[in-house]
Amino acid sequence: MTQKYDVLVVGSGPGGYVAAIRAAQHGLRTAIVERDRLGGICLNWGCIPTKALLHGADVAHTLVNLQPLGFSTGSVEFDMGRLVEFSRSVSGRLSDGIGYLMKKNDIDVVEGVARLLDKGVVAVTTADETVSEYRADHVILATGARPRPVPGVIPDGDRIWTYFDALVPTDLPKSLLVIGSGAVGVEFASLYKDLGTDVTLVEMAPQIMPVEDFAVASHVRRQFEQRGIKIHTGASVSELAAGPDTVTVTVQSTAGTVDELTVDRVLVAAGIQGNVEDLGLTELGIEVEHGFITTDQWCRTSAFGVYAIGDVAGAPCLAHKASHEAVLCVDKLAGVQHVRPLDRDYVPGCTYARPQVASLGLTEEQARATGRRLQVGQFDLQASGKALAIGEADGFVKTIFDADSGELLGAHMVGPDVTEQIQGFGIARALEATADDLAEVVFAHPTLSEAMHESVLSALGRPINM
Repeated sequence: MTQKYDVLVVGSGPGGYVAAIRAAQHGLRTAIVERDRLGGICLNWGCIPTKALLHGADVAHTLVNLQPLGFSTGSVEFDMGRLVEFSRSVSGRLSDGIGYLMKKNDIDVVEGVARLLDKGVVAVTTADETVSEYRADHVILATGARPRPVPGVIPDGDRIWTYFDALVPTDLPKSLLVIGSGAVGVEFASLYKDLGTDVTLVEMAPQIMPVEDFAVASHVRRQFEQRGIKIHTGASVSELAAGPDTVTVTVQSTAGTVDELTVDRVLVAAGIQGNVEDLGLTELGIEVEHGFITTDQWCRTSAFGVYAIGDVAGAPCLAHKASHEAVLCVDKLAGVQHVRPLDRDYVPGCTYARPQVASLGLTEEQARATGRRLQVGQFDLQASGKALAIGEADGFVKTIFDADSGELLGAHMVGPDVTEQIQGFGIARALEATADDLAEVVFAHPTLSEAMHESVLSALGRPINM
């Protein structure tokens, strides 16, 4: 007998499980289909386990820099396996927590692989090949994404890694070459360097962190190179040969230079592509562009009653963007009034490397291309009492405003704990606060967030502490 639901969600990552919970809160009979573990990539193989490993890297950095604070240590031993075990345990706890949330909200969890048979009709195939059919008034696709392959570079789980492999190494490689310098590549480069690996970073674009403001990317590059990370920009891997113990890599630049490197491991971190295959999209006429499902501002696909949220619906491929889309998508289909569409340009982006990077809105380069008159402010953390007090004064905050309206166009931060501070600018943007409004806000002292205030004052031409 075919089961009938109001909402059926395919995928249980930060988009899928949030969509299911929100639908249940509206009193809609809801089911969620998951082929692997609840929580999707973010909880099991992405956002959360990487942050657990990066915490270990932060501890390693602290241990190396104890002397200025008056501490000394004897011999310190490191066990990569224990750090990986800690990371996996965190993911396991959160995945179990989502199972609890499904039960709490009376959401049916269906294990298996889903495929659309028709509008509102989904077939789910279990591990033992049993096929069950489900019907729903609304089907939300939240199938996520996976690493994008690099031509000629085939991950083998041994010498050539995807980020899945980099999260569960059996030992710490002596040397690592990372292909791609987006958030994933930069985080792993920073992580492994702090743990003692010799790291090389290769990026095709002229700058590392291509989506970030040029000043931020340049600052991170300088910090990385001071730490001993070797960086090749405007370059690509033209040849790669994996042996039993090492990988020989040929790096070719756009300028024509060629370098041959030998490393223990290669990590492919050159972007992601949506999980759009074998979902039955073509048969329903659902549009796919550049490997991602095309949607409108309410997450609706070109097939009535079928929606797509999160990574499978395109950039920015971030967990918090997926969760936000989940809520607005469900609220809209449930008939909630005054739902606001998402402005993807103002979804905050965070990179949890050392130094941390956080940003939202337009870069200075993008803002100048609009032809608007700008007010740009910047405050260096070398002038921040709190940053100096904790020994983390390498960084800055940069703000970009429309000179005529005072509208916040962009905010860019690099330095300690900026990923925890960027939401201040996000709130300001959501409440349509102007530069003058932000200048009137009282920031506590001494805090790292004071740099945000100083950057605004700088944009207005009246900085205090610089």
